Parts: sequence; C-alpha cells; structure tokens
Amino acid sequence: MRRALIIAGIGVLILAWAGPLPSLVPGSFAAHMVLHMSVVGIGAPMFAIGLAMRASRPITPLMWSVAVSILDFVAIWGWHAPYLHHLSRAEPLMLAIEQTSFAVVTILVWFVAFAASSLAGAITLFFTSMHMTVLGALIGLAPRPIYPGHHHSEAWMGLSAIQDQQVGGVVMLAVGGIVYLGGALWLVAGVLRPRLQP
Repeated sequence: MRRALIIAGIGVLILAWAGPLPSLVPGSFAAHMVLHMSVVGIGAPMFAIGLAMRASRPITPLMWSVAVSILDFVAIWGWHAPYLHHLSRAEPLMLAIEQTSFAVVTILVWFVAFAASSLAGAITLFFTSMHMTVLGALIGLAPRPIYPGHHHSEAWMGLSAIQDQQVGGVVMLAVGGIVYLGGALWLVAGVLRPRLQP
C-alpha cells in the first residue's frame, strides 16, 4: 500500500507536469487551477501519505503542524497574488518554481499530518481546507476577472474570461476543499475510533 501510494503520487505529478496542462496555463486560469489541484490535491498528497506510512516514529505534532500550516498558507495565497500569478503564467521558469513550491509545501503538510496521526495533523488539514475554500470562493464569485491579460478563449473550451475564472474557482473549491477536509476527517476518525470501541 505504501509503495503503491508513492508510485501513484509520482505518476500523477509526472502526468500533470509533462501532459498538456502547462501549455494551456498562459491562456486559461481554469487550466492553471486544474494543474494546481492535480499537484496539491492528488499527486503530492498520495506521495506524502505513502512516505508518512513508512515513518519509523511519529514526529512532534504541534510545532510542525503550525509551521507547515503557515508555510502552506503563505505559498498558496502568495502565488495567487496578482503579480506572482502573472509571472507564473507568463514565464515558464516562474511556473516551474511555483509548481515546485506547491509540491514541496504540500508534501510537507500531508507528511506532517499523517506522520503525526493525531488531532494536530487533522487541524493542519482543516486549516488548509478552510483557506483553500475561501480563496476558491473569492476567485469564483468575483464579479470581474482578477487576472486580466492572460485569457485566450480557445485555450479552454471557448469560455469567456470570467467563465474561465469561475471554473477555476469551482475546481479549487471542489478538489482543494474536499480532499483536505476528507483527510482531516480521516485523521479525526482514527483518533476517535479506539475511544468509541468498548
């Protein structure tokens, strides 16, 4: 199971980065968000959980949980600030740096959460779920494009700029919010299960 998760996670990351999505990023926010969620919502979490299952001893949960939560928040919100977002969609090198930072931070978040196997780990994932949900809602519900100057209607299903942004916001809500919330609930269930057994 551990090895399968690690291999599957690496496979998803390779497909995300070597597939067609990076070439669509300059003209479509939705494509950029699908790439983002493939990394932080699927590939990196699978890889990190596989690594955490191999950990020989639990890590100190509280200090690391707080640290990786703050780091994740800064990385996600920082790269969605208009200036950095513009650079990541205009310059291939900046996109590579952005995607690498997303992967590294996400692996840290999920590794710490699952290696700790405690409520502290669940809180880490709950916090990430909440701030991703807020960011996705802000993007998806914005009345006008937040990141103008990049949209090409032919890049993603012929959507207008605002529709493209709305789809991207929904992708972040659906994948980011649900996956991280699901991981947190899994950890909470693991903590509560022994206490509920007679």
